[in-house]
Amino acid sequence: MLTNYEHIAAYLRARFGDTERGASLVEYALLVALIAVVCILAITFLGKAASSKFSTVGSAVSQAGN
Repeated sequence: MLTNYEHIAAYLRARFGDTERGASLVEYALLVALIAVVCILAITFLGKAASSKFSTVGSAVSQAGN
C-alpha cells in the first residue's frame, strides 16, 4: 500500500511542484504595470510643479521687461 502513496505523492509533486513557468510571466506583467503607474504619477506631479515654476518665471520676466 505504501507504493500506492508514493505513486500519488510523485504525481502530485510533478503536477503541482516547483514549476513556475507561468508565474514569471505574471510577475513581469505586475512589474510593468507598477512601473507604469509610478511613471504616470511622477509625470503628473512633476508636470504640475514645472507648470507652476514656468508661470512664476514667466511672470517675473514680463514684469522685469516692463
